[in-house]
Amino acid sequence: MPIIPTTEITPPAPPPGAPRSRGSTDEGVFDDARTYYTADERHLNTRAGARTRTYSQNSLFKQMERMGLKEPYRRGSHDESTIPHSRRFLIQVEPTLQSLQSQEDTDGNMQITIEDNGPKVLTLRTAASNGHNRFDIRGTYMLSNLLQELSLAKEYGRKQIILDEARLNENPVNRLSRMIRDHFWEGLTRRIDASSIEIAARDPKDWTDDPRPRIYVPRGAPEQYEYYTKVAEERPELRLDVQLLPEKITPELVRDMNSKPGLLAVDMEEEVDPKTGKKTLKGRPFVVPGGRFNELYGWDSYMESLGLLVHDKVDLAKSMVQNFCFCIKHYGKILNATRSYYLCRSQPPFLTDMALRVYDKIKHEPGALDFLRTSILAAIKEYHSVWVAEPRLDPVTGLSRYRPEGLGVPPETEAGHFVHILEPYVKKHGCTFEEFVEGYNSGRIKEPELDDYFMHDRAVRESGHDTTYRFEGCCADLATIDLNSLLFKYETDIARTIRNVFHDKLVIPAEYCVGSMEPNHVEASAIWDRRAKRRKLAIDKYLWNEQEGMYFDYDTANRKQCSYESATTFWALWAGVASPKQAAAMVTKALPKFEAVGGLLSGTEESRGEIGLERPNRQWDYPYGWAPQQILAWTGLYRYSFTEEAERLAYKWLFMITKAFVDFNGVVVEKYDVTRPIDPHRVDAEYGNQGLDFKGVAKEGFGWVNASYVYGLQIVNAHMRRALGTLTPYETFIKAVEENKAKALAELV
Repeated sequence: MPIIPTTEITPPAPPPGAPRSRGSTDEGVFDDARTYYTADERHLNTRAGARTRTYSQNSLFKQMERMGLKEPYRRGSHDESTIPHSRRFLIQVEPTLQSLQSQEDTDGNMQITIEDNGPKVLTLRTAASNGHNRFDIRGTYMLSNLLQELSLAKEYGRKQIILDEARLNENPVNRLSRMIRDHFWEGLTRRIDASSIEIAARDPKDWTDDPRPRIYVPRGAPEQYEYYTKVAEERPELRLDVQLLPEKITPELVRDMNSKPGLLAVDMEEEVDPKTGKKTLKGRPFVVPGGRFNELYGWDSYMESLGLLVHDKVDLAKSMVQNFCFCIKHYGKILNATRSYYLCRSQPPFLTDMALRVYDKIKHEPGALDFLRTSILAAIKEYHSVWVAEPRLDPVTGLSRYRPEGLGVPPETEAGHFVHILEPYVKKHGCTFEEFVEGYNSGRIKEPELDDYFMHDRAVRESGHDTTYRFEGCCADLATIDLNSLLFKYETDIARTIRNVFHDKLVIPAEYCVGSMEPNHVEASAIWDRRAKRRKLAIDKYLWNEQEGMYFDYDTANRKQCSYESATTFWALWAGVASPKQAAAMVTKALPKFEAVGGLLSGTEESRGEIGLERPNRQWDYPYGWAPQQILAWTGLYRYSFTEEAERLAYKWLFMITKAFVDFNGVVVEKYDVTRPIDPHRVDAEYGNQGLDFKGVAKEGFGWVNASYVYGLQIVNAHMRRALGTLTPYETFIKAVEENKAKALAELV
């Protein structure tokens, strides 16, 4: 064994706001992994004299057991009790990692969970005794944290480390918050420029015979076209295909582009190349939903921005707003995602709230007012050209629908996704599957029923709720409570901002004019106030159900209110469209239908109906819960002063995530089965669950779940946060609170 050099060190200070474990006096214990594992001096030991060998943890014990020997008894770590810092371990990374895996990871998935059958104890050597004393690490949580820390240490090239015990028994709420802040956001951050174009412009969904990186640049960004063309010329090995989009984007154009799918350019900023001193372009960063994505997504980005702002990553949230403004300016809408086959399709609109939250953080900075002006101008353009225009506007009710344009079969789905739908038509026309799809997409084969099916399918995807029985076969005809709540929020946000920030006079420049607007047209708040009032009246008339105490979608084709009970009813609280009386009715009548052990259900079991082989689970139905539904409900309940309900729902959601994080090796996933107390991350739905596929240590979590966690911690009170750290179920917590209240009252009598 090599001799361990010995040097005394003082670790660097942690970043501001870093969580600390009780009793720890050491600085830098909770540094991010890069800082913690790349500081050489941190991992050199000085606690005892020089030694001639280093134990590789359990291996020595096993040798002594085979020889029938007992190691001389030592006083454990008592001789370290006077040392003024928490316990540290002297660890050789690779041998310990192998020993840990072979002993504890019994199912071989490079994770240590409550389902592994190992002894759940591993002995480590203490640094203060120079490796002579040993200490047992026990339980799934500490062992899985050890696996994660060793995986990170190995990744940063460390052969041996001195590991603080506080990183193993860290309060799980602090640990997960820290992982999100220091690792997950970074793991999900992308930018589109020369540094990443080779990977980002490749599409894992590319179905063509010659998949290659390709980027489409809008006509209005010639500097980007020049930039990417130069990249392609200078690096021919990339085979980068740079395409300039035509001025007008039509469904026919998008359909014809499907043989050459590609990434869409997003916003860039000028910078000076430090090597050459010349000006160049650099992509504005953004956060993607999960690690396999490289494109900018619509409503995911809003939810992620809420978490970014909690962690003071304001520049990143601001950059995402700027990317959205670029999309509206050049593509006409905030896209479902920035790939060519999404050019006709948007997603739930959240731009005004997102921009106002960022502005609130930066309003003291130079350029903040211009940032807000551009954001509001973009939102006005999107509002008029997308949401209150054909085909999305229903002229009878004045309400809006998810109803994107498009032709043919959505190309981005899995290969067999539509086989069962298309096979009867294939037989009818007596051709191969491929021949039928090509003929139908090109318009040579006419099938009106199929046109309707795919119109509704595209609408489901635009809604963000793909897929659910709520929308099956009818989505494009529905004036939904979610979309109309968001548009009411647009109307009230724009009115308030024009009035309070721009002195009731907002000038519309040419590039943001839409419809009959002339350049330099002036917008005032009054018209936006009237639009909001009209929408509220229509929502009350068509979507509110007094008897049920909740909002329902309205079928504009059959002119009747739907009956599917959806958690999106609470979006009306978030947007402020509900009256106090309606809000109270929702809390009394609707909330109990959606509340489960892990938070809010997407929909009720009764609305979903029976499932089986012919009618499988849909991921936006019962029993699944999703981060956006939780976030908007908490915020809405708080808005109407239903503080106790908001805290309770937030606690249940946070508890479920924290418990899964503790029990299953740090897992954070896209969605949860909120009816399962033990393993809620296990779901049985058509798209599986992103965030499960990692080895050793999770690097990304999932964007809007990360955000819901740190945002939810702002909702619950300090007492609740402490209880979460001890994994106290809500029922146990509230019982203790009530008992304490009763005791306090009794003492007053």
